[in-house]
Amino acid sequence: MRIGFVVNQIKTEEPWYDTTLLTFTAVKMGHEVYILGAGDLAYTEDGNIGALAVKAPSKKFRDMESYLAIIQGKDAEKVFITSESLDVLFLRSNPSEDTGSRVWAQTAGVVFGKLAIEKDVLVLNDPYHLMNTLNKMYFQHFPEIVRPRTIITRDAEQVREFYHKEGGKIILKPLQGSGGQDVFLLDEPTNLNQIVEAIARNGFVIAQEYLPAAKDGDTRVILMNGKVFQVKGKYAAIHRTNKKGDIRSNIHAGGVAVKAQINDKILELAHIVGPKLKNDGMFMAGLDIVGDKIMELNLFSPGGLWSAEQLEKEKFAQAMIASIENKVTYKKHYKEKIPNAMLATMD
Repeated sequence: MRIGFVVNQIKTEEPWYDTTLLTFTAVKMGHEVYILGAGDLAYTEDGNIGALAVKAPSKKFRDMESYLAIIQGKDAEKVFITSESLDVLFLRSNPSEDTGSRVWAQTAGVVFGKLAIEKDVLVLNDPYHLMNTLNKMYFQHFPEIVRPRTIITRDAEQVREFYHKEGGKIILKPLQGSGGQDVFLLDEPTNLNQIVEAIARNGFVIAQEYLPAAKDGDTRVILMNGKVFQVKGKYAAIHRTNKKGDIRSNIHAGGVAVKAQINDKILELAHIVGPKLKNDGMFMAGLDIVGDKIMELNLFSPGGLWSAEQLEKEKFAQAMIASIENKVTYKKHYKEKIPNAMLATMD
């Protein structure tokens, strides 16, 4: 299998990123792996998608640190690949990390991914539906039972009214973005206008019901093919605890991963959202669960797999690559008869 992984920038990847784990694992399983930054993508005159990519070394490494050092080093093997030479393109770039002078890169993966499908490449997650998830409005298409009470606006007075209805405690965050950026707990109204104004500079503001269980962190659950991802009875999930004095539990924001306790409510929530994620071709998805609600869906580059492997001592990445192998086999048999979104979530 020849598989390309799209990341924001190769130079910013870390050994503990899930993408590093997945490429490392795919190499160990004997596959031809390419890593390419969003800015390395190109459209060629013969209508193919191309990219100047780093070919992952086929030699075996003892750890991901030394493996990534080669990929990011001056001796990395760089080759120009095209959609003709790929079976799979796995979109793993995070739009929220491309801001300022790199705002052009936010949609690069999905734009080029759409064209790759036309050249008979399996693209994960499905880029046509992934485009709809560029902001958190996508979440509002799921049943109300799984979501916190929410309004989305740029009007401070509407936020103030919602604040009072919610008993004087709400969460404010931007409609676009992830990784815990610009997330605020509002428990007194003095600085409401300033917070709304600061978030609204870059778009719409989400005002959301505060869930008391958030003080204990959240549970990141990985779904694969629309189902809770598990191997040998162990779940690909982590519980993320907050850094003291911080409402955010994201690992990038200082949260700490510990073993997750998967209960019936978590499984029920995943069961409710799974069919739509499957229908939309979301091969890999991350659910952030607090109490009896899903706080967010993570669909561009959901993390947690690396931490889950460390905590559960199970090879989740290997099972995920094996699932992609199955899809490539199905595609060889059925060619274009199975749409990309359907193929992306077939077991």
